[in-house]
Amino acid sequence: MGHPHPPRPPSPERSAEVRRRFAEEARSERPDLATLCLLVGAEADGTLDEPALDAAQVELDRLAGELPFRPGTPRAWAQALRDLLGERYGFHGVAADYQRLESSLLHEVLLRRRGLPILLSVVWLEVARRAGAPVYGVALPGHFVVGFGTGHGTGHGTGSGDTAAGDSADGDAADGDSADGRVLVDPFDGGRLLSGKDAEVLVAGATGAELRPSMLEPAAPLEVVSRVLNNVRAWAAGRPEQSAVGLWAIELALLLPSHAARLRYERARLLVQRGEFSAGAGELEAYAEVLSAVDEAVAEEVRGEARAARALLN
Repeated sequence: MGHPHPPRPPSPERSAEVRRRFAEEARSERPDLATLCLLVGAEADGTLDEPALDAAQVELDRLAGELPFRPGTPRAWAQALRDLLGERYGFHGVAADYQRLESSLLHEVLLRRRGLPILLSVVWLEVARRAGAPVYGVALPGHFVVGFGTGHGTGHGTGSGDTAAGDSADGDAADGDSADGRVLVDPFDGGRLLSGKDAEVLVAGATGAELRPSMLEPAAPLEVVSRVLNNVRAWAAGRPEQSAVGLWAIELALLLPSHAARLRYERARLLVQRGEFSAGAGELEAYAEVLSAVDEAVAEEVRGEARAARALLN
């Protein structure tokens, strides 16, 4: 299949507008996951204008409207979404999708019906939420999945506030159901319902670690978006010629209300790598200032990097 070129970036004016809206949405009281993921797409792809953004939202609405009924239990919801998205529409992922930037862009995933686990999960989450399902994202290490039910009693990330109380009282806690009726599905695998054992295998396969209950907590929208941007940065990091993609992914991540301070260091190093020595050195010095309060020795190393970058200007 080869490596297609990533999409053409937006104009500087469009990019500034996309970032303004991204920052505003990220800081709103209830950040909208689909909107944030689509704005990430607009930063990657200059053809994604306002009508195209609207069309992607309309497509999510349309898919939600195709769910035939309001299932009662989390398990019934999971099966209805699997039948619709996984079977009828063929949304799923394959190993080659990890090599494509498009696999991290929601509008492309809606078009191609292929993507990374986290983006396919966003499709499941957004379609299910619009249909009123009690649904939430689950950020397992190395493999994102979707939960139906009330998400460990936190209520966070559920759809319409429906509760799953009593859902397991029908006596059939089959594979995929927890004692309180919650069900996990793997959108990358077409929405396959996961047993507890399956989830353990996914985590062990990705990290070699054991599945801990905390890993099954609902992921907040901003955590999901942060992880999407991490994936974009990782994709670009392995492709030095795509440093511009790495740069916008870091700059969007810096607009999230909480982010790792280290991102500033990453951005500075990327600027130097791209030949923007003066800007990169300035960022390194600013980061060293922040660091010196915590670790003067490391701050001095970063100042050394800044001096080396400035030397390249001569």
